Formats: sequence, C-alpha cells, structure tokens
Amino acid sequence: MSRNKVLQPDFKASFLLPKYWFTWIAVFILYSISWLPYKMQLALGRLVGRLLFKIGSSRKKVAQKNLELCFPDMSEAERARILKRNFENTGIALFETGMGWWWPDWRVKRKCKIIGVEHIEKAQQAGKGILLLAMHNLSAEINCRSIGTGHPMVVFYRPHNNQLMEYFQFRGRGRSNKYMLGKRDVKGLIKALRDKEACIYLPDQDYGRNRSVFVPFFDVKETATTTGTLIFASQKNVQTHMLVPTRNDDGSGYTLEIKPMLENFPTGDDEADVTRINQELEKAILLKPEQYMWLHRRFKTRPNESDPSLYK
Repeated sequence: MSRNKVLQPDFKASFLLPKYWFTWIAVFILYSISWLPYKMQLALGRLVGRLLFKIGSSRKKVAQKNLELCFPDMSEAERARILKRNFENTGIALFETGMGWWWPDWRVKRKCKIIGVEHIEKAQQAGKGILLLAMHNLSAEINCRSIGTGHPMVVFYRPHNNQLMEYFQFRGRGRSNKYMLGKRDVKGLIKALRDKEACIYLPDQDYGRNRSVFVPFFDVKETATTTGTLIFASQKNVQTHMLVPTRNDDGSGYTLEIKPMLENFPTGDDEADVTRINQELEKAILLKPEQYMWLHRRFKTRPNESDPSLYK
C-alpha cells in the first residue's frame, strides 16, 4: 500500500476544547438526521436549500455568474430555474454528507446502482491501473461511499481545514474504500496506479496557474485547466475512464456509471488532452446541470494576471 502523506488522523484530547464545540453540535445533528428515512432527508435538504437561496450569499452570486458564463445562449428563466434547483441540491448535499460518513454498507448499496464495474475488473486482470476521472457533483460524499461498495478505490482528496471535521471526513470517505491520499501526495497516487489500483481523481476545479493550460470549458474559451491529470494518465499501464454520478430524480437513490476507457489518451499534446477532458466533463454535467457544484469559482484564474476578475 502507498505510504500516505496525510496520515489517518487520530482522536485528540484537544477535540474536546471549546473551539470545537460548535463542530461537535453540527456533527451530532448531522449524525442524528442521517438515520431518518431517505426521502425525508431529501425533503429536509430541499427546504434548507430554498432557505439558503432566499437568504442569498456570495456563493449564490458565484453560481449565478458561472451559469451566465457557461450558458450565455440559455434563457434567463432557464438559468434561474437551474440556479434554484442547484441550491435545493446543495441543501440535500448537506445531509448526503451524513449518509456518506455513517450509513452502513447495506444501506448505501440499497440506494446505489453502479454500472460498468466490469471495465475496472477487466483492466486489473490485464495488469492495468485505472484512473477514474470524476467531477464535483453535489452528491460527492455519498458517491464516494457508493463507488467503494461496488469496488473499493483509492481516493485523492483535499483534507479539511478543521481537524475535527477531517477526523470524521477521513473515516467517512474511507469506510468502503481502500485508502485516502492527500491532494499533494502525487507520488502516492502514481504508486497506487502502478499497484494496479483504481484511483479517483477530480480534474474539474480551478487549481491555479501552476501546471495549468487555458482551454475551453463550456462557453468560457480560456479556462485554467490542470495538466496534473496527464501526469497520472501517462503512467505506464494506466487506463483512464470517466466516472459519471447522478442522483435519480425519482428519489430512488444514485446511479454511478464507469465509462469505457478513453481511447488514444493521452496523446502528448497537453492542450488537446485537457480539452478532451473538459469536453467529457461537459457531457457528464449536462445530464443533470442542477446537481453540479456551480458554487465554486471555477474561472477565478485569468489567462493574464492583470485581467479583471469575472466575478466582480
């Protein structure tokens, strides 16, 4: 197993200090709600999301701007509909965190359908490592648990700044998966791929100017897009697949689809390769645009440092 730079956090006596009391209260409420019937949690999540929408915030403005930038030809009414539903899904995502961290495997499996696991199994039988490219869907926490119940993964993730939340997050996300790697542990992920593991990596956010090129993402022609994906995809005996998650509209649960291998990828042309990744992400997002994490400032890094922010 790869040595993890983000060591599994242990419980600390300092977690009982007053500065963590609010976190403990939030965790207790989230844990308690996680045992309610699933559809009741969905309903509560929508109510919370509608409240957040009415209150408004800087994140609401970010999501609204992202939709305007990505879909300039879409009617204002349709963008407004997606924005409102996006906040409902954001509220649901809060409770999906509790589901993902504390539900037993049997309950996760009952709500999750995984399509395409045979692609991973076939690749591993052929001696390949698998790089699964996912996206920041709002249901990411329950998706992370769900995919692990079908085939345990190695998860590349960003540790939480709050140490107590990281204690719960690390254990929750790792319950059905093999192990977790912090986002700076590039060598660890490369080793996992060489060990023929299936590894989840999310290439769809703005990671800054370093190791990025500016290529189209939806209608934004110059979007900072990480080339870090290609470091992993170009390793010997590695296959790259898309992982497409959706929350089912009928309230039945989740569908996660592992797509067939991306053929002739990577090619060695960084701009062409990351453009292709963005195109694959666009297709996945358009299946359920209201479920995507539009609240992130995806376009904060501009091609020139002197360029004005798109969020002012």
